[in-house]
Amino acid sequence: MRFDWAGVTRFDPARRKEQKLTATSFEFDFAAHKPPTPLGRFVESLWYARGTIPYKREKIAPTGSTVAVFVLGDPIEETADNGEGRSLRADRGFLIGPHDRPVINEPTGETFAVGVVGTPVGCEALFGIRPSRLRGRAVDLETIWPAAAQLRSELLSASGPEEMLNIVEAHLAATYDPSIPGLDRCRQAVSMLEGRSTQPIADIAAELGISHGHLDREFTRIVGMSPRALARLLRLRRLLSGIDVQSEVGWADLAIGLGWFDQAHFIRDFKRHTGVTPSRYLEAQRSTYAPVDGGDASGFVPET
Repeated sequence: MRFDWAGVTRFDPARRKEQKLTATSFEFDFAAHKPPTPLGRFVESLWYARGTIPYKREKIAPTGSTVAVFVLGDPIEETADNGEGRSLRADRGFLIGPHDRPVINEPTGETFAVGVVGTPVGCEALFGIRPSRLRGRAVDLETIWPAAAQLRSELLSASGPEEMLNIVEAHLAATYDPSIPGLDRCRQAVSMLEGRSTQPIADIAAELGISHGHLDREFTRIVGMSPRALARLLRLRRLLSGIDVQSEVGWADLAIGLGWFDQAHFIRDFKRHTGVTPSRYLEAQRSTYAPVDGGDASGFVPET
């Protein structure tokens, strides 16, 4: 199904159907699907992408989770830590660990890929890897996750996007490990942070019946970053997904509504998250994407 990039086609989790949301300025095939529970507790989305972007590269804001990508076409170069980390030229696939600064994504030609975006607690459950090994890094997928080689072969033999996503989902559903100590409690903590990102971490720990220090240690082991660091990311993701970049954006009101009461603090957090200032973010989005539905391109900063 062909359509333009900034709007996406999603697979309905219940009906397994594509839904076209919007169309924009350049063609790019994209489909995404969130698996149902219980796998959905560990996978935020599975996605398929094919097409060529009309700019050189893009900054992609962090999600607070681990992202695996099967490269099925031209190589893709990934550089973590807002371009300051070590670059990886991925010919077959890459795995990006939890991070709190943007990743630079630079295709060398046509993008043809299938990806797995974990939830914040999904890294070890899905890939059998402690997230601390991957924090702020992009690494070769098949080296770190041996099952990826066979999966990639199956994807190349598949008949289309839906079959590809089914292949990956079936594998993850059969192999994920929900028995990791502390996993359920950290999942509860993430849920609390999603709804109460400015609440003191000590209060969340008390609700879970553990000390602040215990939660910090357990959370860092399972998620790969501290509860406070993830809370900051979740707050910024919420802000970006809620704005209409084609309209006038009231940054001050948005920031205050989400718990920032100091302009300098907000701009510092925003720039760390996206790699650019709020005004530069709007400029990059407006110059590339037509209006989008519900922030489908939120967190992307195209660069010429």
